[in-house]
Amino acid sequence: MSDTLERLTDILESRRSADPDSSYVAGLHHRGLNKILEKVGEEATETLLAAKDVKADDAESRQALIGEVADLWFHSLVMLSHLDIDHREILDELARRFGVSGLDEKASRPQSS
Repeated sequence: MSDTLERLTDILESRRSADPDSSYVAGLHHRGLNKILEKVGEEATETLLAAKDVKADDAESRQALIGEVADLWFHSLVMLSHLDIDHREILDELARRFGVSGLDEKASRPQSS
């Protein structure tokens, strides 16, 4: 899996400065963070709707969810790239949470107003 993330990160990085007319990713970067966030939000909503429709014995609905999650992850990686945050930082944070109760981890977060 990390090989896929590494390859995708390399591609996304190379497309950041590509011609926006010839690259979808370059076009997103060119339009700025708000456009990227809009796409992340759109994909998150589509993921939720697809998940709601999954039936255990229905390969088509399961595949639809897989496709939507892939879109969400992809656009999340574009967002991270735009903000100069390496995906490894996210993986490190997930690894840090191993062995920590989800309730304890959540309680340790700073309280937001």
